[in-house]
Amino acid sequence: MYGFKGKYGVSFSLNRLLGISGIKNSIARKTGIPTTRGGIERKIGRKIIDTIFGK
Repeated sequence: MYGFKGKYGVSFSLNRLLGISGIKNSIARKTGIPTTRGGIERKIGRKIIDTIFGK
């Protein structure tokens, strides 16, 4: 089975069921501000580097 690596069956996400994932995704697209911790950290780090070295 290509790409599954031992994961069989159906996955379930309460956030996706309630539409929270879609709402967060649309907010992130409209504002340009990521809603994930990693995305926010990358964006802040990029701003700091741009400030230090100039863009």
